[in-house]
Amino acid sequence: MDGRRYYHTNRSVPRCSITLLRLLLPPTLIALGLTIFTQSFFLSRTSFDHRSSCAPGAAGNLLKDALGLNDDEIRFLRENRWISDDLRHNNQGNVTEGNNGCWTPRKVDSMAIIVVDALRFDFARDHLPLSVGARLFPDNNGQNKTSRGFSKLYQFVADPPTVTMQRLKGLTTGGLPTFADITGSFGGASIEEDSWIEQLKNAPWERRMMHNHIREPQIAFVGDDTWIDLFPTQFDDAHPYPSFNTRDLDTVDNGCLLHLPRLLDRLAGLQTNNDPTTKVPSFELMVSHFLGVDHVGHTYGPNNPHMEKKLQQMDKMLSSTLDRIDNAPEKSCIVAFVLGDHGMTEDGNHGGGTSEEVNAGLFVHFSPGCNARAGYDQRIDGRELGSESTQAFDSIHQIDLVPTISLLLGIPIPYANIGGLVTAIMPNPFGENEVTEVSSSTPYIATALALNAAQVWTYLHTYSLTSRDLPRERLLELKDLLNSATTLYQEAISQSQKEVQGNSYHDSTEFRQACNLFKIFLAESTGLGKQVWTQFNENGMMLGICTLFIAWVLANPLWKRDVRKQMGSMILCWFGSNNRIVVNGDKDKEDQFVKSLQSFRLLEVAASLICMIFYSGVLTFGNSYIEHEGDIVTFFLAIQCLLVFRRWYYESNKNATRTAIFMYLPLVVVLCSRFHNAFVTGHGLDPSIRLHASHNALVFLPALAVLLALRLKWFESTQTLSVSNLIDVLSIVCLACSWWEKRTRDHSRNGHEFAQASIICVIIGVIHSVYCTGSELMSQDNENQVQRSWKLLCHSRLALFRVMLFLVIVTGPSTASTAVIVLVQCASLSQMMMQSKAFAKIDAPVMAAMWRLLIRQIFFATNHHCSFNRLHFSAAFVATDTFQFHVAGFSLFMNTFGWELLGTLLLLLTSRFTNFTTVNSMDEPSRVWDWFCFYQCTETLTSCVSVSAMKRHLMVWAIFAPRYMFAAIFTVMGLMFWLVDALLLFTHRDGYTKFKGMGKD
Repeated sequence: MDGRRYYHTNRSVPRCSITLLRLLLPPTLIALGLTIFTQSFFLSRTSFDHRSSCAPGAAGNLLKDALGLNDDEIRFLRENRWISDDLRHNNQGNVTEGNNGCWTPRKVDSMAIIVVDALRFDFARDHLPLSVGARLFPDNNGQNKTSRGFSKLYQFVADPPTVTMQRLKGLTTGGLPTFADITGSFGGASIEEDSWIEQLKNAPWERRMMHNHIREPQIAFVGDDTWIDLFPTQFDDAHPYPSFNTRDLDTVDNGCLLHLPRLLDRLAGLQTNNDPTTKVPSFELMVSHFLGVDHVGHTYGPNNPHMEKKLQQMDKMLSSTLDRIDNAPEKSCIVAFVLGDHGMTEDGNHGGGTSEEVNAGLFVHFSPGCNARAGYDQRIDGRELGSESTQAFDSIHQIDLVPTISLLLGIPIPYANIGGLVTAIMPNPFGENEVTEVSSSTPYIATALALNAAQVWTYLHTYSLTSRDLPRERLLELKDLLNSATTLYQEAISQSQKEVQGNSYHDSTEFRQACNLFKIFLAESTGLGKQVWTQFNENGMMLGICTLFIAWVLANPLWKRDVRKQMGSMILCWFGSNNRIVVNGDKDKEDQFVKSLQSFRLLEVAASLICMIFYSGVLTFGNSYIEHEGDIVTFFLAIQCLLVFRRWYYESNKNATRTAIFMYLPLVVVLCSRFHNAFVTGHGLDPSIRLHASHNALVFLPALAVLLALRLKWFESTQTLSVSNLIDVLSIVCLACSWWEKRTRDHSRNGHEFAQASIICVIIGVIHSVYCTGSELMSQDNENQVQRSWKLLCHSRLALFRVMLFLVIVTGPSTASTAVIVLVQCASLSQMMMQSKAFAKIDAPVMAAMWRLLIRQIFFATNHHCSFNRLHFSAAFVATDTFQFHVAGFSLFMNTFGWELLGTLLLLLTSRFTNFTTVNSMDEPSRVWDWFCFYQCTETLTSCVSVSAMKRHLMVWAIFAPRYMFAAIFTVMGLMFWLVDALLLFTHRDGYTKFKGMGKD
């Protein structure tokens, strides 16, 4: 069959057009519906370019516009320094020295923010004895409690997705980045919205200067380069380090340790030389972002000795840093925030919404000059209004740090912030000698909360004018709550105006109740933002679901006459044998035997449909089912295989001459799956981790040897493959050397050179296979169709084997055993699929279900899951220490979705070529692909329905949305092959002949 004969041209243009439309319409509609639904479900929230103002009078105008305060009340707030939105003048009209700020008086001279990436709360509480423990429990560490500043440890709650870039956006803007923004963590994009970093950079220095600083300070940074991606021009002294190589445990941390002493020396309030004439400016903000803990978690997990060593290093660094702050001059107020941007799971990953991932640590430490202890001893904790108010004060989310940092530094709160002020860590607004009652800080706290509430309400009101996503009823409820808090606040101001005498400020019940209501309002506003932050286009989602439903109906194989005929004949045969009148004993036995076989086949088909309906449909509606999806897939696969084995075993007992080795192939598939799940672990982890038996050279070297033997035995198809054999041998040998080097304790031997050589051999091999396939297609040799199809199938399978070698390279030593098991399972299913004898034939719905379940079982068995915290980021660095975006992205994609890609393509090739390579040409194998596509279409449709129904569920962004995204990616990969297959079926003569009568009854 030459190139001209392989493709078919028919002069009947209308009939060809209808046939092409029938072939392409279902996958096209699926792609269209999936696109519409995704765009409707993952619409980003509306971003504003508005900025909070630091102009004189900005705070007063905000309180008047949002809360309705009058001029007399604003003047009273300014006179008592509860707001400082105008420069203070003395009697001579000169600007006086003292605390100034854009909205409220600035509280601290400088601030040190130390981010320990993935610092889980229990890490901070239990594993930092020299730094955190020595200050929380000084008596246990032999320290004098009175000589230290004030410290407090909090559980710092992050919002999914728990990835670094999204968390830093939330920590600097006070907003909630949408789930669709998770892709930004792999590319990087600057922040366009208002942030406290930008406010600190742009706010006029004379509006926020402290009394002991004349020269304008600068902003310094060292550590994770993600900060520079977000703020490329805001830092005056920046030292970024690449952050994507998760196997590099020390480069970023060593860089931070190198620059940290110098940055501390120049921190305002700690600066050794405060001479205003010096040319060396001080820093009012220092950000240091350590990555070692996160990288150890990704590479070795949280319970590895490497983690203990890294935490000890962080503990020593924090201890020396906090000691410097403890020894600050008495007139200096310096605050240090030691925080984790997220936590990590027990396998060291993050990205989802589990408690281990969202509960990070926040350690706050004030220098003695801040007088923070006095303010905390008389803190406002919401007890005046009951448990609801208390809960609002106790809960500290990461976005709550944004207004707190802003007011501490005397800058405006970012415009789009929806976080609430953390009053417990606001120091006393006055010096210790300036007050007669420590509790007189209450009016200031109330004013700060009022400004925070006014800012949040202004943003929500502006947002509601441009979008309908905020429910009007909820906005009215929030407005009523804000009005109640404002009324109490105004009453408290009025009472203070009457009773204030000298420097004694009245701490009234009204002020405290106003604080409680403002805090409840802020908590309710944050909750509203979390519920509706993502704009759900309901009409678009319904349109996408309806489009997918139409595609699902059209993709149903039952529309094809031969499928309906086969299913109907099976049922009629079973009922006919069941109702037949028995007149002969031998005939009775024959009928009973036929009836049993038909019963078995019907049971197999029914079980396959039930299993796939549950897996593709019901499972997507239950978060517990999704969490245990891997176990469910393995169980369903075992059911299908055992049912087939039962029928074959029953038939072999009735006819001993038909007993063959293929009868045990279903058991091989089941046992391999169980063995794979139980004994092959450690996928995606560093080969030097010796906790997994699969990482031992005594395991992966024999596995690679078996893999090589299978390659030479099963994939030898022509006489021209001697060079091809050598390519694959070199690839496997280089891979073995790479893993061997990575297991050595000499870190200079990382195995990258051997890994690169192995990848080069794989690429050459794939190119060779593609060339051989193309040559065979274009060849004009006079070979029959069976010979030509067999060669094409062999070349295609060899290409898939080489792609599988690439997956083995980017996944790690455990995949050597996985590859052997997968080859055995796929070979078993292929042989089962190619059985042409009537008694051994497996119906297409059953065979498609087995392939569907096996492919997905391999996905879960290789330590993957439909969650972003299970991505193997180490795949990007198997052959290099440097991060290259496109290479790393491709490696990570193949590591995650490569097995699905390989399995789907192998099934397509097997189902289409089987008819040409067997003696008895049958339509049954080719229908397996149709049922496989139908199952995938079902999963896509039900995933859209489930995520639409669960869009207000608590776990929507943690479980349901990731499950939908993975299902969508699986579908898109299948659609590519579906469309190519449809085009080939249309242009291929036999394919066209087979389909030209489709639809006729």
